[in-house]
Amino acid sequence: MTMRRRSVIPRSLFGRMLAISAISTLLALIFAGVTIGHVLERFVMHGLDDRLDAQVSVLARAVRPDATLDRTRIVNLPGFDQLGSGWAWQVEGPAGSWRSTAMSLRIAPGQIAPGQIAPGGPRFDGRRDDNGPRPGEGRGMRGERLHSRTLTVTTRLGPVTIAAFGPRRIVEAPLREAMIPLLGSLALLGVGLALATLLQLRIGFRPLRDLRLSLAAVRAGTERHVPADQPGELEPLVTELNALIDQNAAGLAHARQHVANLAHGLKTPLAALSLQLAEANADDDVRDMVDQIDRRIRHHLGRARADAAGSGARVQTALAPAITDIVAVLRRIHAERPLRIEIAVADEMSVAIDPQDLDEMIGNLLDNAWRHASTAIALTAVAEGAFVSLAIADDGPGLNEIAVEQALLPGRRLDESEGGHGFGLSIARELAELNGGKLTLGRSAELGGLAACLILPVRN
Repeated sequence: MTMRRRSVIPRSLFGRMLAISAISTLLALIFAGVTIGHVLERFVMHGLDDRLDAQVSVLARAVRPDATLDRTRIVNLPGFDQLGSGWAWQVEGPAGSWRSTAMSLRIAPGQIAPGQIAPGGPRFDGRRDDNGPRPGEGRGMRGERLHSRTLTVTTRLGPVTIAAFGPRRIVEAPLREAMIPLLGSLALLGVGLALATLLQLRIGFRPLRDLRLSLAAVRAGTERHVPADQPGELEPLVTELNALIDQNAAGLAHARQHVANLAHGLKTPLAALSLQLAEANADDDVRDMVDQIDRRIRHHLGRARADAAGSGARVQTALAPAITDIVAVLRRIHAERPLRIEIAVADEMSVAIDPQDLDEMIGNLLDNAWRHASTAIALTAVAEGAFVSLAIADDGPGLNEIAVEQALLPGRRLDESEGGHGFGLSIARELAELNGGKLTLGRSAELGGLAACLILPVRN
């Protein structure tokens, strides 16, 4: 069994760019710290070399042509005359070896050349410099780090080597004092760059977030196209998206038109067939099959109109007059079932629904309630923010949870003795959802029967 290896690369563009910026900033700060530290070290080391070179020059002038040292011309510069200070000098040649009075390194004669080890003394590794003293590094008897400058002087008897030694701590201490605030400044700079990077990425990716919201508005039907006013990098993408939206809308429009044409084409001959069957006293089974075909045609006509509901902007439709008209029509249709109708809808209340779609939804729900109510129906509309909640309740037997789910399926009839719970509920739900709302079914707390709650938007 193989396990998929998880990639360490972030999946989001924001995470990738943030990681690249963090790594680049860290490397740049490390490079800056190392470079500045090296420059500071060379600057401080230059002062130490100048001090050692001055002592070497004094000693070089004291060397006689016979390779001996003229002690009357020896001058110990400050530091070289203090025992244990770490400052010392030594001269070696064919005529002998001389050292400063402060010399505590005990470097044996003939052992001060760079790269050699003096018994009990330091080791110096230097580079040859024909233009002046050669630098070297080593350690003293107590393990302290030393820096040296060595010069070779030519005499008749042979070369004389002059070396001056100084404690390296005088370089390390100021360097350390300078590096602490420097590193603190680099750390603050890193924090500032990190905050600037976060701000830059958030501002830079804001058009993508706006584009996502625009696409969501198009999908919800509140906008027709994505705004074309975009940054230059996103303009080609937005152009293609809008072209794709138009292409899909055109394809859906053709499909809806074909369905509507087919349904309308079948509706007229089907009505004629129903009349002929009624005149011929045809069997109930045959007439029921024709009724099923008629319901399916009305169902697909409703779907064609429902799909068109989300294609553009919708007008504001007053809710109370629409309900009053539908109730008046249903009173005549169901004249054999006089019911008590209670309507609690404010006159100024309106919804962003096409009038025909609103009549279709309320008509189907109210007709369903009229068929199953015992004595009363109640219609209540309440404003809830950007939506209106319209509840249509009856005092009939109602539905359990399983029956509620089945009632919303297209063509499902829970009561075969009546025409209710067929395609009407599914069409009402589809119209509500495509207009930005929804339909829920439950039990009425006041009347005890079925309560259909229609949530509709107040504005586009």
